[in-house]
Amino acid sequence: MAQDVPVERRAVTERTFFGHPRALATLFLTEMWERFSFYGMRAILVLYLTAEVADDGLGLGEANANAVYGTYNAMVYLLALPGGWVADRLIGARRSVLWGGVVIAAGHYVMAVPVRWSVFAGMVLIVLGTGLLKPNISTMVGALYDRDSPRRDAGFSIFYMGINLGAFIAPLITGYLGEKINWHLGFAVAAVGMTFGVIQYVLGRRNLGDAGDGLPTRCSAPTAAGR
Repeated sequence: MAQDVPVERRAVTERTFFGHPRALATLFLTEMWERFSFYGMRAILVLYLTAEVADDGLGLGEANANAVYGTYNAMVYLLALPGGWVADRLIGARRSVLWGGVVIAAGHYVMAVPVRWSVFAGMVLIVLGTGLLKPNISTMVGALYDRDSPRRDAGFSIFYMGINLGAFIAPLITGYLGEKINWHLGFAVAAVGMTFGVIQYVLGRRNLGDAGDGLPTRCSAPTAAGR
């Protein structure tokens, strides 16, 4: 199987992103838009669930709405475990991030459909997609650097800035559109954000080198003589 070769080993004349491998920009923007969609939808989810039917909401009680919200968040992080397994054993980190982004975007588009069942179907898709994308994109960031590289921590710090930027901007936009205009328009904006993330990830794949391409190389089990 192919083994990840750190992108930083390329020639020093190659364009960089704040002094880091150019591939970091691709992963930075992908994660930024994924967090934009994630936190943007979350910002209006409970408000939509508890809004009166006359106001185009679902009219759920506060306790039920919070239970739905809590279950959704728990499943997002729980599904990271099988998502990592799928990447390690079946399709690799790079394809996991791509398909995860596509499924997340599809989930947000389903939520944008103005019917009562769409929010629950959309959340299921988002949970599945996030389980594929979230753990594996961080793995790819680490694969850009040699294991002992002094730039590795700085690279992750820049990557986390993308998370914070997306999380900061999203509620301002989706919150306004969802509360002031239409709930499903807010969900649609989250879908568009994830679509941007997928598009730029595909366009920037040439910068990724071998990071996340193929399955991880595993050491064989020790023999009796070597124990």
